[in-house]
Amino acid sequence: MLDGKMHFCPPVSRDRVICDFPKCYNPQACLQTKDDWNSQAKSVCKERAERQQAWDRLKMSKAVVVGDLNVGKTCLINRFCKDVFDRDYKATIGVDFEIERFELSGTPFSLQIWDTAGQEKFKCIASAYYRGAHVIITVFDMSDIRTLEHTRQWLVEALGENEPNSCSVFLVGTKSDLLSPEIRVGLERDAVKLASELQAEFWMVSSKTGDNVNEFFFRVAALSFEDAILKELEGAVTQSIGQGDILRVSLEETQGKEEKKACC
Repeated sequence: MLDGKMHFCPPVSRDRVICDFPKCYNPQACLQTKDDWNSQAKSVCKERAERQQAWDRLKMSKAVVVGDLNVGKTCLINRFCKDVFDRDYKATIGVDFEIERFELSGTPFSLQIWDTAGQEKFKCIASAYYRGAHVIITVFDMSDIRTLEHTRQWLVEALGENEPNSCSVFLVGTKSDLLSPEIRVGLERDAVKLASELQAEFWMVSSKTGDNVNEFFFRVAALSFEDAILKELEGAVTQSIGQGDILRVSLEETQGKEEKKACC
């Protein structure tokens, strides 16, 4: 406790500070082509920063990563969160998760990244963790076309555990370093078409080389952060905690508590 205030979070590392709105790597694969933050969201962030109001407990989004066994879900997360790449990793049992803290438009924000098992025997365990997701990331192996065909079913199962239209969706092709330029172009074209059908944004990445990995997660963080702000402006803040339990705090309640504290 410092100066009578509780401090729960460590400072955001410099490489997680995002000032400019992250762009999609391929305009054709992008659902939102805007160049800047939503004007309402920017205004609210500026106002909160000037009033020095704490946001951390309200601004956390849950991203769930799903896909077949061995498509590279864990490698993707480890490359971003730990900057490591390990060929000989053990398959995920059930679920695992990481929390990454960002500063976006001058405001702190946390992203829970849930790594789910791709094995059939763990599906019932993993599916319980789909609930309360704000972002669903469906992953496939670009060197195995069958895994692309399976992404639709993974997405259906994950969306089925959440309210309609409550999740942003991303389709991610991993192991792009294993493909020749000619094959990569053709597969990217097919993936962009499928992403359009799924109403998802497509990204092609390589966890081995790190290509597009940071850019992808920055984009996920930025879009989910902005979505959280806009939903708060609509009247409620939704925060995913633990196994998918949801804490809802009305904007009116939050403002009322802040006014009471200011009077005391």
